[in-house]
Amino acid sequence: MLFTNNSALKRQAIFRLKHLVRTHLGSKDESYGCCTQTVDDLGYKGFLLTKSLKKSAAEALTLNLRVLAPKVLPVSELIRYVYVSLREKKTKNTSIQEMGAGLNLKTGVDHLCIHPGGRAIIDEVGKSLGLSNYDLEPTRMALHRFGNTSAGGLWYVLAYMEAKQRLKKGNKILMISLGAGFKCNNCVWEVMRDLDDVNVWKDSIDQYPPETTVNPFIEKYSWINEEYLSFVRFH
Repeated sequence: MLFTNNSALKRQAIFRLKHLVRTHLGSKDESYGCCTQTVDDLGYKGFLLTKSLKKSAAEALTLNLRVLAPKVLPVSELIRYVYVSLREKKTKNTSIQEMGAGLNLKTGVDHLCIHPGGRAIIDEVGKSLGLSNYDLEPTRMALHRFGNTSAGGLWYVLAYMEAKQRLKKGNKILMISLGAGFKCNNCVWEVMRDLDDVNVWKDSIDQYPPETTVNPFIEKYSWINEEYLSFVRFH
């Protein structure tokens, strides 16, 4: 991806960066240690994910949106949300399912590009922000087609929207990224012209969304998630 502040290249740009907010919780041991690269007893490198991952993700996203939302949402929506939050006493809730309850991000943005880090995170962010299946489709399809490709996954999600001809001139896209640190980096893009390039999805876009994204092996191998199997428990 090429990024520039050269006004002479304005006509070639397809997106304009409107806002960028970075939240980092590395000063907290729990957040710092919830997602770390480590080496197992056999010397193989891998990532250790702890039970505090969801809590850290919720806290990072909450703090980030507190800064970003006033820059994006109309005043009427902010006033409505404050009223609802005070009435329902949810202003201090750090649950990932509750931290955005009542906040309608679609009043300020047209599309949401969420980090495809895993089905659980996608579903919980969707619940917390009240997003529809249509809103979550690009992220779910990118995860289904390409898997978790870390930071690069966001561009597969954005490419899906373009291939499906969802992105029109003037549309605003909220890009939500989560990662080790623990950190949350969110930004808002403005679409500069109608986009319809099938890009990296050219060989498969007509097959998406499929009738089902259920893992065909889940019934046979679901036992791996049983709590009594101590060797696969999260720490």
